[in-house]
Amino acid sequence: MIGQKSIKSFFSPASKKRNLTCSGDARDDQKLESDEVTSLSPEQLERINKNKKAALERLSALQTAPDGIGESWKKALSAEFGKNYFKSLMSFVAEERKKHTIYPPAHEVFSWTRTCEIQDVKVVILGQDPYHGPNQAHGLCFSVQRPVPPPPSLVNIFKELASDIEGFEKPSHGDLTGWATQGVLLLNAVLTVRAHQANSHKDKGWEIFTDAVVHWLSTNMQGLVFILWGSYAQKKGAAINKNRHHVLQAVHPSPLSAHRGFFGCKHFSKTNELLEKSGKKSIDWTAL
Repeated sequence: MIGQKSIKSFFSPASKKRNLTCSGDARDDQKLESDEVTSLSPEQLERINKNKKAALERLSALQTAPDGIGESWKKALSAEFGKNYFKSLMSFVAEERKKHTIYPPAHEVFSWTRTCEIQDVKVVILGQDPYHGPNQAHGLCFSVQRPVPPPPSLVNIFKELASDIEGFEKPSHGDLTGWATQGVLLLNAVLTVRAHQANSHKDKGWEIFTDAVVHWLSTNMQGLVFILWGSYAQKKGAAINKNRHHVLQAVHPSPLSAHRGFFGCKHFSKTNELLEKSGKKSIDWTAL
C-alpha cells in the first residue's frame, strides 16, 4: 500500500509541478517562476519590491557602520548608518582627527556598545560630552580610564553612593566598566570632543544618533531605569515612554549643583528597588 500511494502521489498534479523544477531544464524553471510572479497581485508585487529594497538598504547600512560597534547594537541601529547626517558626522570626525587631538581614541568611541548586548541593558545614565583631558575619556559617560583619579562630578557620585549603598567604598580610580558590564548604559549625548575644548563637537550630528539610541530602548525594551541628572539629560530624556520605563531625575552631580538635590537623591538604591520589582537582577554598585 505504501508503494502504491507513493507512486500515485508522484504522478499527482502537484508532484508533476515539483518535478519540473528537478528535471534540470532551466526553461521549465523560468516558466514556473514567471507563472508564479504573474499570479501575484500588483499590491503583492509592490510589497515584495519594498521588502527587497528595505533589505538591501539594511545590508548596505550594516556594511557602512563604523568600526567598533557591538553586533547587537549594529543590527538595532542599522537604519541610522545610511542616513545623510550620520555620513556627514563620520566625515567630520575623520577630518577632525587629521587636524586635532580628539577624545576618546577612535577604538573607544563605541565602547559602550561592547560592554553589554543591547537586549541586556537595564539602566541608562545620560551624560553630555566626553572628558577633554588626556587619558580620561574611553566611551562611557562619567567614567575615566585607569589609573586616572575620579574627576569632581564622579567624586560626588561616589559620595552619594557611599551614603546610599551599604558597603560602598570610594575607589582610587574612576573606571565604571564594572557597572557597564552589568547592563548600565553610560551614554553621552555627544561621543567625541576636541582636546581641551568642551562641547567642541556639539551639534554635529551625535545628538541625533544618541536620540535614536534612547528612542530604540524606550520603544523596544520594558522596565528600564533611566537616570537623568541635570537639565541637559532631562531634556534629552523627555521622549522616554514613562508607561514602559522608570525615570529618576535630580540636579547634576557637578560641584556647582550637587548640594541642590543630588546629594540625598538615593538614585542607586531606588534603581535596584525598581529593577527587583520588574523581576530583574539588581546592580552591584560596589563592583568597580
